[in-house]
This record gives sequence, structure tokens and C-alpha cells, in this order.
Amino acid sequence: MTAQSARSANLRIWDTLQRIPFGDRIFSQALCWKAPYFRSVHPRIVALEPGLCRVEGPNRRSVHNHLGTYHAIASCNMAEIAAGVMTEVTIPTTHRWIPVGMTVEYHAKGVTAVTAVAQLDPIPHFGDTPEQLVVPVEVRDTSGTVFVTARITMHVSPKRAGKNE
Repeated sequence: MTAQSARSANLRIWDTLQRIPFGDRIFSQALCWKAPYFRSVHPRIVALEPGLCRVEGPNRRSVHNHLGTYHAIASCNMAEIAAGVMTEVTIPTTHRWIPVGMTVEYHAKGVTAVTAVAQLDPIPHFGDTPEQLVVPVEVRDTSGTVFVTARITMHVSPKRAGKNE
């Protein structure tokens, strides 16, 4: 298996947990333990593979704005979770990433539970030089209507020697 095709530890954990009841919930809770801020939107990762992450979030009062709709920043959090986890399982294990920018467009009010989908098609090749990876994310309501779109720029670079898995 080459570095370009090696599976990340997180993807191996995800795949293992899919064999047990509530595995997606366990994985999502572990993610929130590692990055506690994301707990605010109560995410649940429901699909994960290289080039794809789908995250669901409930419509709770804690994610509402003063209008009683899904808060814009809660939508951004959902987008960042989807983009970050997708990037983590997509880039080679010899590389690292960090978000460096986000552009967001709000198309409609969100009034239901949401699903954020980050998808890369095709998956790019990652070489020996640092590069910017722009991850498109759509945040949809339960009817499938896209009410937020985001483009999250990730700085992807090779890990320093001795920092590989």
C-alpha cells in the first residue's frame, strides 16, 4: 500500500465502529471529545470515506438564532466538521492539513434538522509540495434543499520527518 492509498487511523476506526451498534454515534462523540467546540451542534457522522463525509445535526433550540431558525454559524460549524473529517480521511497519511479560509453563502433559512456534505470528486493527488485544497460543502435541510454552501480552503502539506503515523 502506498502513502497515497494508505488509510488514515480515523478511517480505520470508523470502519471498525461500523460493525457495532451505535458505532457512528461513538465515532462522533470521540470527534467531539477531540474537538470540543463541535459539540455545540450535536453532530453525527453518518457516512465517511475518502472524498466524502456526511454529517447530520438536529434542529435544537441551542442551534437557533433570534429568529428561531438554524443559526448561520451553526451551519458553518457543520460545514467545517464535514470538510475537516473528509480531508483527514482523504489525504495521504504522510500529509497534514489545517483550515486556512472559508467562504459561505446563505441561500435560505434553515428550519429543520440539517445534513452537511463535503465531497471531492475527483480526489486530487497530493505531492511533495504544500498546496491549497478547496473543499466544497453543502448544508441541506430535511427536504434536501441546500440552504448554505461553503468553500473551505485547507492547507495540505507533507508532515515533517518523524511525524508520520
